[in-house]
Amino acid sequence: MARDTIPVFIVGSGRSGTRMIAKLLAGHDTIEAHHEYLCTHIQPVACEYYMGLCSRAEAKARFAACHGAGIHYSKARYFVDSSNKLSWLIEPILDLFPTARFIHLARDGRNVTSSFFHKLTSEAYDDDSTAALSAWLDDPASVPRPPAEKKYWWNIPRRGQPFFEAFPGFDQYQRMAYHWSESNRVILDSFAQIPDAQKLFVRLEDLTSDRDLLARFLGMVGIPYGDAYFETMQTPQGVFFPMDFKLTPKQAAQFTAIAWPMMERLGYAEREPYRVTY
Repeated sequence: MARDTIPVFIVGSGRSGTRMIAKLLAGHDTIEAHHEYLCTHIQPVACEYYMGLCSRAEAKARFAACHGAGIHYSKARYFVDSSNKLSWLIEPILDLFPTARFIHLARDGRNVTSSFFHKLTSEAYDDDSTAALSAWLDDPASVPRPPAEKKYWWNIPRRGQPFFEAFPGFDQYQRMAYHWSESNRVILDSFAQIPDAQKLFVRLEDLTSDRDLLARFLGMVGIPYGDAYFETMQTPQGVFFPMDFKLTPKQAAQFTAIAWPMMERLGYAEREPYRVTY
């Protein structure tokens, strides 16, 4: 165990390069890198915390039993988890690890939601799984809690949260657009509590084109810049199947209605969606 292990958490919406980054860092002798560490343990905690079903103290305790234990036993200088599941847990994570480093890895929501819709159709916000979680939320006394399987645990807004009234009428693509917008909102709000020296915001598109920004990113995990890292970033990693899909006109309109304010906040409103080259 390295008692001075530094936790580094890379958060985002998912489909934003988190797997690619974990692969980039894996194998470095000072880093223990993970992609969605203990996912089926953490994803339900993240959802329950966001939806108000568990307290900040409980979320902290459950996170400590997973990541806290992993960090305790790590022999690496840096313990990195690159995971969209942590986006909802920044507050309790910061309570547990007040000196942890956080990187917000953003990506154009049009590309993210298209990737979710075409590549994770059965794993994110499908109708049946969403209905199962909704039924349990409505009547937890008589409806069994969904199992800790990835497809069931995607946030459903509760009263007082953004999109509470509209969400029941959303189709699968709209739910994915909601997820992209809301996950980034929660990250931005949570980052306001983190000291500047412990946080970094990067757009994936810039990380693949700006060597200086990549150097700053690598510096967060103690790695000196090298051109080999930049070259690796030019090709998508961990791709399930190498196809890039455009939004349909209907989806583009749905995305604009739900997520355009977040596109503006993240600096994407004036950008054209980029084409991925495999």
